[in-house]
Amino acid sequence: MSSDAAQLIKEKLDVVDFLRQYIELKPAGKNFKARCPFHKEKTPSFMISPERQSWHCFGACNEGGDVIKFLMKYENLEFYDALKILAEKAGVDLKVFGNRDLHAHNALYNITDAAKNFFKENLSKSQFVKDYLKERGLNAETIGEFEIGLAPGGSDLLTKHLLKLGYNILDIEKAGLTFKTERGTYWDRFRDRVMFPIYNHVGKAVAFTGRILPGKENENIGKYVNSPETPVFQKSKILYGFHRTKNDIREARLAVLVEGQMDFLMMWQDGIKNVAATSGTALTTDHLLVLRRLADELILSFDSDEAGQMAAERGIDLAAAHDFSVKLLIIDDEKLKDPADAVKAKPGLMKKLAEQSKSAMDYYFHRHLNNLGLPGQGKDIKAKKQSVRLVLGKIKNISSAIERSHWLNELSRRVGISEEALLEEMGNLKVNNLPVERAAALVAQPARPGQPEDLSRRDIIFQRLFGVLIHMKSDLQKIKNYVQYIPEKYLPVYESAVDQSKKSPTDLSEMMGLVSMRFSLENGDLETEKLEKESQTLLRELKLEYLKERRQQIGELIKKLEYEGEEVKLCTALQEFSQISKELQEG
Repeated sequence: MSSDAAQLIKEKLDVVDFLRQYIELKPAGKNFKARCPFHKEKTPSFMISPERQSWHCFGACNEGGDVIKFLMKYENLEFYDALKILAEKAGVDLKVFGNRDLHAHNALYNITDAAKNFFKENLSKSQFVKDYLKERGLNAETIGEFEIGLAPGGSDLLTKHLLKLGYNILDIEKAGLTFKTERGTYWDRFRDRVMFPIYNHVGKAVAFTGRILPGKENENIGKYVNSPETPVFQKSKILYGFHRTKNDIREARLAVLVEGQMDFLMMWQDGIKNVAATSGTALTTDHLLVLRRLADELILSFDSDEAGQMAAERGIDLAAAHDFSVKLLIIDDEKLKDPADAVKAKPGLMKKLAEQSKSAMDYYFHRHLNNLGLPGQGKDIKAKKQSVRLVLGKIKNISSAIERSHWLNELSRRVGISEEALLEEMGNLKVNNLPVERAAALVAQPARPGQPEDLSRRDIIFQRLFGVLIHMKSDLQKIKNYVQYIPEKYLPVYESAVDQSKKSPTDLSEMMGLVSMRFSLENGDLETEKLEKESQTLLRELKLEYLKERRQQIGELIKKLEYEGEEVKLCTALQEFSQISKELQEG
């Protein structure tokens, strides 16, 4: 089973040694810390625990896991792909485990690769389609490099071909290449289409986009058809062409993002190698996480139609939420509606436009204010107010007061409205300071261990004490006289730490492990003497907090007993209340 294989791999690969191949680690007590590779940060918040063989980010992304989870996230891989890579590093033979899911994944890769070769072979026989691709601007080198092919027009030619090669019809269907009709027969999903293979991060073909052939278009057939999502293809995670351009993106620390395969291919062919494309979906958080570890800056180049411009605005907000510096590549020529058209009409133009790309605010000015005319020329006041408010909303979202002042001054100059009036209008705007995706992510994000709003003061004190003692490698038997003051829910953690034969609940153990890691992150350089002093202070505070809680409980009990007339019990309660109050006064 895959769980057995995964466990053996994790036993053979040390998490510290493995992660050191990807990020720079620094000691933090008994743990290690680093800057998180999954979001931009100046101060390290990423902790690695050799004891637990796990990692966790205590910063913005709040992610965590083992070596498998790290590789999946870092390289944008599915579980079984990551497992295969790690198995090779660990010297584990996955065949021994006979995992059905693993074999099923391999079958999908093999079927997709066989289909890709089938489409390439068909293209080599069709001069008509080769001429069409040439007319679109693609040269033979680009066609070969990205293995563009042709799906023939028969109803089931690919399906029959794959069956002859020995593949199972259910696997062919699962790969998204055929579908079952109402009559129970199987038809090819792609027919009479130019085929663009979609590759995963490591260069394996996992899906296709098919563009209908010229002369075959009609209103009942989609111009483009994409593979459905499969166990090896999730369109929200894959960027078209990224397998070929990731090194160029890393070298430049800059990625140019476009929509669709043709835009990508033409720009790549025109010499812009640090480019990638969304394919069959809008830009997603997963796309940006893939790019974030390679690039600091994005240049967005979307179609000039309204849908493309709306996608650009959404992309700006989403990318900004992931700490990218964002610019827009704007094609001002109305005859050129997308990058592919621009490259074909004017080779070299896109390179110049990329170098002249506008900041996000310049783009908003260009998009929303260009039609206002010069100050004093007049325009419908309702339309003008709407456009100015849109831009004011973007300015209000800028965190830097200096930048806000700069763009407010620029807006005033462009629209002929005083800065005072614009400031007053901006103050009345109710603008969400976070893009929708980021706000939703923060709401959904689980609370970090130790957050005051989720824990009682005694919880917080014990978590801190636990972190101190574990960091000092203290004998927890030393605090046995204080066990009665430990919050009841944490007793299994204390008992398992003292006696290894006792196990605490998994979720509680996991949470306290994170507490220990967080302590190492924030206090790894504290001297032992200071920690010893702090542990004594925390023990005293733990006791006092317990007494305060107990006194409050007794106080409520006294009111109840007085009301019920329980004199004997009331007398006992009053004595306890007095004794607790005395202990609190003594401190």
